[in-house]
Amino acid sequence: MQISELLSREIAAGIWPDGTRLPTEANLASHLGVAVGTLRKSLADLEDKKLLERIQGSGTYVRKRAKTGSIYEFLHLELKSGAGLPTAQILSLDKLANPNFLPRFGDGSSEQAWRVRRLRYLGKTPAALEEIWFDARHAESIDIESMPEAMHLFYRQDLNFWISRVEDSVSAAPCPDFAPSDSPFSEGMPLGYVERISWGNADTVEEFSRNWFDPQTVAYVARWA
Repeated sequence: MQISELLSREIAAGIWPDGTRLPTEANLASHLGVAVGTLRKSLADLEDKKLLERIQGSGTYVRKRAKTGSIYEFLHLELKSGAGLPTAQILSLDKLANPNFLPRFGDGSSEQAWRVRRLRYLGKTPAALEEIWFDARHAESIDIESMPEAMHLFYRQDLNFWISRVEDSVSAAPCPDFAPSDSPFSEGMPLGYVERISWGNADTVEEFSRNWFDPQTVAYVARWA
């Protein structure tokens, strides 16, 4: 799933343009640091989603005008040094009264929200600190051990809604105080900053997130093709 998401993002971002032939399975698996069998399952998933096509005796190609349907279609975090498998370490999960800076979720009747704080990685590089808020009306309780790294998959499979559109605001901000002591981030250091408001399938606001990233190693990228 992580490999599929990574390749899907890279296709959407134009890193693999229309008609590009992918490297051999052995080379691509080695580059991504996974087993060939795992890569084949990911490629099969992307072929089912009509993002890739396999031509017997020639190789695997990005389909022309492939559309991922991903909210990462244009804007996403990217290592300046190259590709990196996206993963996340959950630092905390709390159910809290809605702070003043949150937009109104859903119909505005809920007074509580879930807050997830994570350290995001691209490959083995700590890429960003992330704080995600979503309406507590979707779940009375959540087991932190059961939460997958892919939040949007969690919303769809466990909470029965999905993200349909987003609005991002990009600026700079000091590092927050929840940065782990063993990470390269320290409270107060200047970082790139992204606020994202996300609307669900009912066209109501369902998520608000904040990301702090190191502009020395990570770029916030938009591509149009």
